[in-house]
Amino acid sequence: MQDEQLAELAQQLRVDAVRAADSASSGHPTSSMSAAELGAVLLARHLRYDFARPEHPGNDRFVLSKGHASPLLYAMYLAAGAIDEEELLTFRKKGSRLEGHPTPRLPWVDVATGSLGQGLPVGVGMALAGKRLDQIPYRVWVLSGDSEMAEGSVWEAVEHASYERLDNLTLLLDVNRLGQRGPTRFGWDLDAYARRLRAHGWHTVEIDGHDVRAVDDALSEAAATVGRPTAVVARTEKGRGVTAVQDQEGKHGKPLSDAEDAVRELGGVRTARIEVQPPPAARVLHARNSGGLTLPVYGTDDKVATRTAYGEALAALGAARTDVVALDAEVGDSTRTEYFAKEHPGRHFQFYIAEQQMVAAAVGMYVRGYVPFASSFAAFLTRAHDFVRMAAVSRASVNLVGSHAGVAIGQDGPSQMGLEDLAMFRSVPGSTVLYPCDGNQTARLVAAMADLRGISYLRTSRADMPVLYGADEDFPVGGSKVLRSSHRDRVCVVAAGVTVHESLAAAALLEREGIPVRVVDLYSVKPVDAGTLQHAADDTGCLLTVEDHRTEGGLGDAVAEAFSDGRPMPRLVRLGVRNIPASAEPKEQLHTSGIDAESIAAAVRLLVAEAMVHP
Repeated sequence: MQDEQLAELAQQLRVDAVRAADSASSGHPTSSMSAAELGAVLLARHLRYDFARPEHPGNDRFVLSKGHASPLLYAMYLAAGAIDEEELLTFRKKGSRLEGHPTPRLPWVDVATGSLGQGLPVGVGMALAGKRLDQIPYRVWVLSGDSEMAEGSVWEAVEHASYERLDNLTLLLDVNRLGQRGPTRFGWDLDAYARRLRAHGWHTVEIDGHDVRAVDDALSEAAATVGRPTAVVARTEKGRGVTAVQDQEGKHGKPLSDAEDAVRELGGVRTARIEVQPPPAARVLHARNSGGLTLPVYGTDDKVATRTAYGEALAALGAARTDVVALDAEVGDSTRTEYFAKEHPGRHFQFYIAEQQMVAAAVGMYVRGYVPFASSFAAFLTRAHDFVRMAAVSRASVNLVGSHAGVAIGQDGPSQMGLEDLAMFRSVPGSTVLYPCDGNQTARLVAAMADLRGISYLRTSRADMPVLYGADEDFPVGGSKVLRSSHRDRVCVVAAGVTVHESLAAAALLEREGIPVRVVDLYSVKPVDAGTLQHAADDTGCLLTVEDHRTEGGLGDAVAEAFSDGRPMPRLVRLGVRNIPASAEPKEQLHTSGIDAESIAAAVRLLVAEAMVHP
């Protein structure tokens, strides 16, 4: 395709973006128009992609980080023949695959975008998979806007891409000067962006983003650059080509007021179709399964921390399945992912203290067919919540593991205590939330996570705890374990993790006082075992939940919600962390927060006494 034809293709993309937004009476055509030449040159000359086989391992990856510019993406799909004219004009309408911000409802969209600052971090994960896992020379192209360069997650990605020498990654930076509410921080100062990128070790090319020859040369230069990623920093104009909106403030996120006039000014509707270059023949070099799984086994006389059982089980899982990868945020000696790193160094990825980049990379690796386990302290995963949220929108299957949960970690104090993590992960649509209390249970749940769909979260504890279960026990997701039960039970105590052991100690104490208590280990916090809870409620009439977590959104709320679909609600009392902890020993922490055995026993006595007064 000649340069003149490329310029015409760019105009076609602008026209189709205007038409799509006009059909929807909403959208972001001006943000699409600024990047039209970038999209046209990439599509016609540099992207290697088989639209008939989006699963082809050799396909390049294209991530539209500025997801609000989806009209440009859909116009590119139309030009490539992936969608037709009729579908283009369904943009943003109910039932359409062409959503306001792209999602994997379209087979050519790997990840959902639109929450700015996420495309480049996910692209880093894809590029890492290409370099170190697939060993296939596909390229990752990320189109970002200048506004999102203010996001800290972008700079986590910039630094890590340079550190990993990801020369298969190219950032196309659309510097159109205008954000949502006015000018961006640096406006058209291309060197302000390039200087910062170069300081992190990137190769940069500054160009006029509306000059197709300059764009073509820059993308060729990026592909030829060895040993470091490249950023093409392109000066563009928002709303380019239409006088009424070009470089005008106040036009963001609005369809053009006179679309017909705008189309005429842009030269009218075009119908060119592009034959995108096919990818080279490629095969994935890593087998996905290498043998049987032999999980670690712990005796009932042992004590083991669930974080240790997680690390050992993950290493065993990595030996059985070569599609399993582990990602760490510089706490592998604490989360115990170091065990995986020692046995499978080629599939272990260190992201240092950059939790957003770690979770984003896990999503990128999932896109490439891997089963990621990303681990950090439970408290620190809260930093990456938006990436978890968008991973769910992306229909990604990612396993996240939070250690050092709750006040039970002891002297480190509140900054290190995960006390909101169960609530955070329970709120994610389609998620699975697991909280084991012993080593064998942990190992079985880790193995189960590898085959789950969606976002899965495992909460682990710091201290060694008694092993309660034999190695042959099953722990189905959505299940629970009744550890103590009789027909005389007055109260059912529902616990998970560390509070299971405190609940058993309380039940033994109460038994000596003539107060029989049922104890349920609700290791599956989501989905919850509603049947067992209902049975316990029917038998005892009262449930007492105990959790090393805030009372909002955690175990207690999970139990309450089990009765929200018409089941008769029993009396429900919740014990949890209501204070702001300070440094103290673990036993002192549990007592101060009112979730140790003594506090549980006191709560049960009170409930029994009240039941006698008000039967």
